[in-house]
This record gives sequence, structure tokens and C-alpha cells, in this order.
Amino acid sequence: MYLRFEVIRQAIRELQSLHPFFGLTYLVCKKARLPVGDTVSFAINHIEEEFLKKYFRPDPTSRYFFQPFRTSSGRWLSPKYASSGSQKTRTSGRLSKAFIHPRNTAFWGWAPDYIQVLKAELMLDNLAGVPAFWLAAWLYRHSDFPSSLVPSELEKRLFSDFHISPEERKKLFADSEGIPSEIFTDEPYSDRSLFEIVGAAPDHSPEEGGILRLLEMRNVGPVRHLQFNPAERLSVITGDNGLGKTFILECAWWSLTDNWADRPAYPNPQKSKIPASITFEIAAPKTRSGPNKIQYDWQNQEWPAPKNRPTLPGLVVYARVDGSFAVWDPARHSPKPHGQRTAAMVFSRDQVLRGFEGQIEGLLRDWVRWQNSKDQHQTFETFCAVLRKLSPPDMSPLTPGSPVRIPGESREIPTLQHSYGLVPFINESAGVRRIVTLAYLLVWSWAEHQVYSELTKRAPQRQLVILIDEVEAHLHPKWQRVALPALLDVATILSKDLQHQAIVATHSPLILASIETRFSPDVDKLFHLHLSSEGQVAFAETPFIRYGSVDKWLTSDIFELPQARSRESERVLEEAEELLSQKTPDLKAIRRLSEQLKEALPEDDQFWPRWVFFAEMNGVKL
Repeated sequence: MYLRFEVIRQAIRELQSLHPFFGLTYLVCKKARLPVGDTVSFAINHIEEEFLKKYFRPDPTSRYFFQPFRTSSGRWLSPKYASSGSQKTRTSGRLSKAFIHPRNTAFWGWAPDYIQVLKAELMLDNLAGVPAFWLAAWLYRHSDFPSSLVPSELEKRLFSDFHISPEERKKLFADSEGIPSEIFTDEPYSDRSLFEIVGAAPDHSPEEGGILRLLEMRNVGPVRHLQFNPAERLSVITGDNGLGKTFILECAWWSLTDNWADRPAYPNPQKSKIPASITFEIAAPKTRSGPNKIQYDWQNQEWPAPKNRPTLPGLVVYARVDGSFAVWDPARHSPKPHGQRTAAMVFSRDQVLRGFEGQIEGLLRDWVRWQNSKDQHQTFETFCAVLRKLSPPDMSPLTPGSPVRIPGESREIPTLQHSYGLVPFINESAGVRRIVTLAYLLVWSWAEHQVYSELTKRAPQRQLVILIDEVEAHLHPKWQRVALPALLDVATILSKDLQHQAIVATHSPLILASIETRFSPDVDKLFHLHLSSEGQVAFAETPFIRYGSVDKWLTSDIFELPQARSRESERVLEEAEELLSQKTPDLKAIRRLSEQLKEALPEDDQFWPRWVFFAEMNGVKL
């Protein structure tokens, strides 16, 4: 059994008034059985540094130590603390009187009255004594305990391990208060959870490969308060026009990358006195790093850049509805505030096609280069495989043909092979261009990430985040039925070790119907934006129901159509249903509606048998 994280959190609160001497130097000297009234050679700086490494280094990648005790200069201690700040406490001031220490020597010992000196310090701090349980909880936070252990036994372990005498227990230690009844859990404690409340070390190197775990917005955009907890694999966002689907994706991109793809989100100016905030959490798939809350700076009219991120996202590709794209590559991220590398790149539709100097060669140039260069053969094969996976049904697969020259172009133009012949890419339909461009950006981003990973001597990412706005844009219904399931398989084509998180916005019932056999509640979620009865925009996760047919999706709570028909047919049927419910229907109304139904409904519509029977029962023959 292990101590609960809540116990460690409370230990930090309970120890915050205690002088760090009692949690560091005192324990180091007691552990070493420093003599009383005499001195021995004792490398106290080195020994205290090792003690700090064992108990006070929650981040093994950092050189800094975290101490939960009283401080005037921050909880994170310098790597030189043992030989600087702690050394000063031992050799000057009130607590130095607890030692016998000839100046400029390595000899140390307890003064005969050291207990009285330490007791006086506690009294000056208005403390009854050192809270033994909470100090033990901090020191033994990683230990595995028997479930039968009680708090007093944890204190006894502290006293035994550090050779604390009965007199010291009586005069220097106090009964700990507020100990919860449940202190254990089956889950091992991890110091990663600690960063949620104490922040990251000054020299912390952010973990890479994170995904979006939380996006919460207050007084920003159309929703007063929106909390979005994306799924691990696929999150689908639905809702009517103007309710905020694109807005959520834009804020998700900013949360992941610290950059806006276009104009920043702007708080509601009519509520400028109410704090506007965006809270997000970027975390590795199996670990949590804690939320990061950013409040809008009204004075400077900006969202301040987040500081000390514990986790950076993996490779991020954002396909925007206007044909532009944004890419964030962690291999290009510079840990220095003014580094030269650009991790976030935003490309217009034309830049994706024709290039943007210094950042991307563009689809037209890269496609031909991949196709014609032997050293780019693997990239071209990957591109072809992604195209085959994303190809529309009932058409030949999207297969590159030989590049051609066409009038008005100074370069060779890539082509696609169709059953009716070669088509230069720039002459393709809007749907084909969008899917091929998405395939190109995914392959290009992964290829460039591998190059920059090698240049910076880092391992390539194993996490890809894909954001797509209106995934169905320009696609025929046949293509809509296969696009999203195919996209879920693309990551493994790029690399068999690559995991992905996809967040997509859609208006299409065909998109939702297409994933009925792929949707897993364990890793996927469905979200819906709608207007409440008070006229306010509301956002919530909704159960994914397998309706089976597209017309049932149209009449579901997601799309909210009364009937899967034209608006005119719907109106006529509603009026006919009202007439059916009357005990003495008007004959003229029956004849009038019969004529309107003939215009609105097909001859084999399932409504006709009811209506014909109803009309004849009332003396109207059709």
C-alpha cells in the first residue's frame, strides 16, 4: 500500500511553517549519530547534499531540490544549497548555537544544550513542535507499507531511522493534527503529481509527446463556461453553425502550441470586469502534469505566454476549414526563450501548394522531388500509401502519375492517374485537392520531424495530434462514409510506433455514421454544442449511440431535425399529422392536404397507407 497523493499534498501544507533546518540538517546529523559535547570529522556538506538527492529531488532530470518547509526565496533550492544556504544556517545565527564547530574545520558535534536551542527556535516560530507524521509522510512518500500500518507507526519509523531520543521526541516533536482516516491506496505514489501544485523546477526540461487532456474557457467566445476533456484517440465535436466548433479547435491549437493560427480568441468585451481565462493541460498519455491557467491581460490586450510547461505536445497538424494548415514540430522547439528554431508554422492554402521560403517547399515541388529522387523513395512510398488509404470508394485509388508541364507553369506539375487519364493536381476537384493536401501535410510533417530530430540528436516523437475542421468539406457522401475511419489508420502508415489523438469538427451525419463500427468509449468521445432553452450556448459530452442509418442520425439529438425530409415535406406532414388527430376533420382540409402531399411525397412513401385509409374513412377518395 502507498500513501495517497492527498496525504502528500497535506504534508506540504502542514510543513510550510517549519524551519528547513528541522527537515534537513537536524535529520542528517541525527542519522549520522553526531556526538553530544564532542566533535568528529564530518563532511556535512557532502552528506547533506546526498540526503537532499534522496528525499528532496522529485524531478530526477533537475539539479534543483524541492523543500516543503518555510522559505523566503522559493521552494526550489539551488544545487549548491548544502554548501551555501544550509551552511550559513549552521554557522551563523541562532541555530548555529546548537553545534560545536571549530571555524574552518570539518569537525562537528552537538552542543550539550542543543535540545534547548532547537526548542527555543520552535517556540519563536509559535510551533508546539515538529509534526512527526507529516514529516514522515514527506520522507517516506515512495515507500510501500503494509495496509495494517497506523499513523503512529509511521512516526515510530521516523524516530527509529534517525535515532531520535525519547527526550527529543518529548521536547521537539508534537502530535500531528488533521490526519485523514484513509491514508493508503493501491496506486504507487508518483512525484509527477506533485508538479500540479508546486510547479516545475527552474531547470526543468518539459516532457515531450503530450496530448490535450483539458481545455476549459471562461468568459471567452460564445460559451460562458466550457470544459472540454478530449478523448485519448478520437474526439468528434458537433453543433450548429456559429456555436463555436472552430473556436474550440483554434483554442486547442493555441493550448498545444502557444501560438494562434489566426486572430487570437477575444473575451466578451461587455464582461471585461469578469476574469477571462483559458485553462489547459498537456499530458503524456499515461501521466498527468496538472492544468495551466492563463488569464487574459486586458491592459495589454493579449493572452500571456504560458510559463514552465511540464509537458510539450507531440507533432501537431491542424487542417483548417479555409484550406490553410498549421504544424507544430517539437523537434524544432528551442528551450531558450529567444531560440532561432520555429516550432509553430502556419501556412496559407497557396503556401502549402507553392511553398513558403525557409519553411516549406510546397506540395507541387515536394511531390515531384519525392517521386524523382532515389533518396526520397521511402517518403514517396509513404505518401502513396497514405493516398491509397484516404482514397474515395467507387473510384480508382489516388495514384500519382508522371509529372507534366502545362501552360502557365514554369515547373513540372504532379498528376493523379484516373481511369479516364492523367489529371494535373492543380486541375483536380476541391474534394480531391483537400484530401491530397491533408495527406501531403501529414507525410511532410512527419518527414521533416525525422530530419530535425536527427539534427538535434533527439528520438523522433511517438505521438501525433491531428485537428481537423469540417472533415467532410468538399467530399461526396460516398467519400464522407470512409474518410474519418481511414484517417484513424494513417498514423500507423507514417510509423508503426506512432500513436495519435484526433480532434475533428463536423456537420455531417455521414461522418458520425461512418465511425459506428470503430467508435470505442474507452478511447473515443462525442461532444455537442447546442442552444439551451435560455438561448445560451451549451457544450457537453454526449453518449455515442449507433443509430444504424443516416436518416436516424439526422433526427437524433445531435442534428435535431424533426424529420429527415425537405423543409416543405416536413411542414405538410406536420399539418397532416395534426389533422389525423382530430375527431371531426374538415373535408376541405383533407382534400387540400392530399394535393400538397402528392407534390411533397414520393408515391411509395410510408405515410401514404395511413393517409389513404384516413381520407377514405372520411369520405374522400384519392
